[in-house]
Amino acid sequence: MMNIKPSAAIRKNYNEISALCKRTKEPVYLTKNGEGDLVVMDLETYSRRESMLRLREALLQSEADIQSGHVHTVEETADAMRQAIAEVSDAK
Repeated sequence: MMNIKPSAAIRKNYNEISALCKRTKEPVYLTKNGEGDLVVMDLETYSRRESMLRLREALLQSEADIQSGHVHTVEETADAMRQAIAEVSDAK
């Protein structure tokens, strides 16, 4: 479900919007004059999304390395996986 609020709501109902972000773990989209303006989300959700993006970038790089013929050793792969899991776990 997409949460959309007018930008004036952030000034008038900050605590309500903050609680909504934390409860739903979803961003709230703010509009200004009927147009999209900002996206607001709680820090935990933001951190988790950033960690997932970094993991995705690492996986894409690994795929590109494989396609170009660079194959990682089992140890390199295991180390990279442990590091990626630790980063995602730390973001929680």
